[in-house]
Amino acid sequence: MIGPPPPNRLPALPVATRDPRAPAFTPMPRHLLTPLAATLLAIATLPAMATTPATAATPAPAAPAASAPVSPMPADPYLWLEDVLGDKAMGWVKERNAASRKVLEAHPDFEANRTRFKQILDAKERIPYATRQGEWFYNFWRDADHPRGLWRRTTLAEYRQAEPKWEVLLDVDALGKAESTNWVWSRASCLGGTSTRCLVSLSRGGADATVVREFDLATKRFVEGGFALPEAKSIVEWLDENTIFVGTDFGPGSLTDSGYPRVIKRWQRGQPLAQAVTVYEGRATDVSAFVNVDDTPGFERTTFGRSPDFFSTEIAVAGSLRGDKPVTVDKPADAQLAFWRDLVLIELRSDWTVGGATWPRGSLLVAEAAAFLKGERRFTALFTPTPARSLSSYSFTRSQVLVNVLDNVAGRAEAWSRRADGSWAKKDIPAPYPGTLAVSGLHDPKVANDPLAEAFTATYVDFLTPDSLLMGSTTSDTLEKIKSRPAYFDAAGMKVEQRFATSKDGTRVPYFVIWPKGAKADGGNPTLLYGYGGFEVPMNPWYSGAFGTGWYAKGGVMVVANIRGGGEFGPGWHQAAIKANKQKSYDDFIAVAEDLVATKVTSPRHLGIMGGSNGGLLVGAVMTQRPELFNAVVCQVPLLDMRRFNQLLAGASWMAEYGNPDVPADWAVISRYSPYHNVKPGVRYPHPLIITSTRDDRVHPGHARKMAARMMEQGHEVLYYENIEGGHGAGADNFQHADRQALEMAYLWQRLGK
Repeated sequence: MIGPPPPNRLPALPVATRDPRAPAFTPMPRHLLTPLAATLLAIATLPAMATTPATAATPAPAAPAASAPVSPMPADPYLWLEDVLGDKAMGWVKERNAASRKVLEAHPDFEANRTRFKQILDAKERIPYATRQGEWFYNFWRDADHPRGLWRRTTLAEYRQAEPKWEVLLDVDALGKAESTNWVWSRASCLGGTSTRCLVSLSRGGADATVVREFDLATKRFVEGGFALPEAKSIVEWLDENTIFVGTDFGPGSLTDSGYPRVIKRWQRGQPLAQAVTVYEGRATDVSAFVNVDDTPGFERTTFGRSPDFFSTEIAVAGSLRGDKPVTVDKPADAQLAFWRDLVLIELRSDWTVGGATWPRGSLLVAEAAAFLKGERRFTALFTPTPARSLSSYSFTRSQVLVNVLDNVAGRAEAWSRRADGSWAKKDIPAPYPGTLAVSGLHDPKVANDPLAEAFTATYVDFLTPDSLLMGSTTSDTLEKIKSRPAYFDAAGMKVEQRFATSKDGTRVPYFVIWPKGAKADGGNPTLLYGYGGFEVPMNPWYSGAFGTGWYAKGGVMVVANIRGGGEFGPGWHQAAIKANKQKSYDDFIAVAEDLVATKVTSPRHLGIMGGSNGGLLVGAVMTQRPELFNAVVCQVPLLDMRRFNQLLAGASWMAEYGNPDVPADWAVISRYSPYHNVKPGVRYPHPLIITSTRDDRVHPGHARKMAARMMEQGHEVLYYENIEGGHGAGADNFQHADRQALEMAYLWQRLGK
């Protein structure tokens, strides 16, 4: 891939180009995310598998010990707001939207901000990040003329030009107009090699559920009578030009409780879907089943599996592409495993004692694949964590492993090569520092004598430096700048600091402060504190044209908190704040806020907080726990009703993070921070702005709706806005994103301005 992966419908698992105005969202199961590159084998993030097509290899879990049922909650008077498209619920939404827009659009900068933000999002000077396959570099692009976007490709020679010539493959705007459907691009999976066939996934309004259609790159048309799936949260994987593996909604019992595929089938061209052959089944309680085909010449294998929870997998591997007679892989349940040619790489989330050695969680191990599958456990560590350094990601060239490392929340990169005697050598990749660095290999194993076999790209960005895209090779120590994003604001006189707050239990919690020009620590700075703190997702530095023009340039301070629950310091940092310890995320966030007040960066009158999805839960929880600390809360596509989260849409897949509210001991913990159950009448809360999307089929919009309704019933002032499209990204095109950003900015200045 050229540059970081495109947003994978988290949207914004923070990558190098992430704009904080697109909230960090509750992740999808790892195996459903866009891979880093066409050459990065997705097995590293996939769930596990069975030795037979019919059932998973592990025995069914034992029945839990009998326990007292969870005490019944008082009847919820707002369950009707969970009827997503119901007339009564949509009437309520439209009424609240109108009332909120009237207040926020009255801010004198609203219209100018919306126009400017859309110009930034549409700017033709943006870096067109692309994925390499064969001789082509594929890109999906939105701008003012193409709000729903173009899927296009070009050659590397053209890509290097300031204004490449692109071959348009699919115009989503034209398709939507022709079919009278509000199509939103999701992704494409191409077979590669000499084939021209792809599977294109499109959603209605930006939802996770997609329609899948076969597409021919040669004719630039959908294939008549080709592979096609109706709207569902599907998994598709090419086996060959006439066969695919598919997991989708085959009917009752074919999905997990989380709404993802439970059954994987092998589907031949021309065969009715109902006649496709079942090759693997997971369990209803799993997050999802999966399949991955590795067609690297000479190393062909197919992997099936299941993900019992969000962070664990079981896998089995077949030494043929058809997936016959797979062999169960013995590994720690929460370890991620990837095959690379004749090697296997294992990323640990727990300490592992094996073969006379103990490998700490957060390590990246490598071994001979054939020996590993036979039971040998002889490893070399390509990465071992320290208190300040953690593994971010890795990818491959033909002969080397490229490792991205977080060093005190700043990126570094290493290249590891195997010597003739089997030992490994490390070389640091020279790159800008400190900021967010992402290095990714470009090798396509299907290309004979690949000229890009040892090539890689690197992206760099920090809070005051726009994104740049560089290209390098493991055979050279130099990086060539290919493209860069223009500066959207004057950063002269601005500065960034990394500070540390002390949490309730004594843990040092880092945070970044972005100071505007001329700001002083006098307690009067309008300040926005942003956080996420979940699912091992780190908050790395990013560059935001919207914040630069709408916030920093007007005197606003930005603070980004690296709280526990995130991935800044590896799996231990995440695991310190899950389930029974989830409150530690909120304690950390509160500690940062208190430190900002104590050091006079700001004061409660001028301090606001923002977070999306799991971050929406974060800001909702701290708002109810410490309302006196804040004067503004931007709560985006949030989880808020933690009694019912596991019953709504994909919520069951997140119980490994939060616990199970149907279990009394778990609910005893969750009930203490669930915002919907802790907001009270008679308390002075900051007047929140709650934002969601009707088409969000990951985090149910009922969370946001019910919280707003309850707060209003209790007499609290609330602003509520629900975009009718947009999915979990809260926007289906650049205008919708710019509009939402302008609404948020108006709210922040109304609440926090001097």
